[in-house]
Amino acid sequence: MDIFVFYILILIVLILFVVGIIYLSYWVPKRFGKKKLGIVISRILIIGTVILILTLFFEDKLFFKSDVKEYLSFQKVELKDDFKLINNESGGLRDYYHKFDLEISNSDRKSIINLIKSAENYQTGINNEFYLPELAKNRYEGDTLYANYQTTWAYKKAIFYPNGKGYTPTYRIISIWKEKNELTFEEILD
Repeated sequence: MDIFVFYILILIVLILFVVGIIYLSYWVPKRFGKKKLGIVISRILIIGTVILILTLFFEDKLFFKSDVKEYLSFQKVELKDDFKLINNESGGLRDYYHKFDLEISNSDRKSIINLIKSAENYQTGINNEFYLPELAKNRYEGDTLYANYQTTWAYKKAIFYPNGKGYTPTYRIISIWKEKNELTFEEILD
C-alpha cells in the first residue's frame, strides 16, 4: 500500500507542476502587458499536455502494421502477406513489457519456421525451460545473445541485448505457434 501512496503523491506533484507552468505562462506575459501572448503560450502548453496524456493512455490503440513490421525487422523477420493484429498490450512502471499477437498467412508461418530451423544456433529438440537472460555474463554491458529453438507449443526466435550501464537490458521473443497461424511478439525490459 505504501508504494501506491508514493505514486499518488508523485502524480499530484506532477499535476501541480504542470498546472503551475501553464498558469505562469499566462500570468507572466499578462503582467508585462502582453495578455494575448500569454493566452497563446498557455493554450499551446495545454494542447501539448492533452496530446501527451492521450498518447500515454491510448498508446496501445495507436499501434499500426508499420510498427509491427519495424519490431519484427529487428530480428530479421519479414511478413510478405497481409496479417491481422489480434491483440496489443504494453505497460509496467518499473519493468516495461510489450506484447502483440498477429494472425499471419500459412506461407509466412512456414517461412518463419524455416528461418528459425535454418539458423546457425538452432537447438534441436524441445526446450520448454529456456530463458536467454540467464546466459548473460554481464546483463548491462555484455554481448548480444541469440537463440532459435522450439517448445512443445511454438518455435521461438529470441534476442537479448544490453542497453549500457544504468539501462535495463532488452529481451525480445518471437513465437510461431505450431497449431495455428499466429505469431506472438514479446519485449521485456527488465
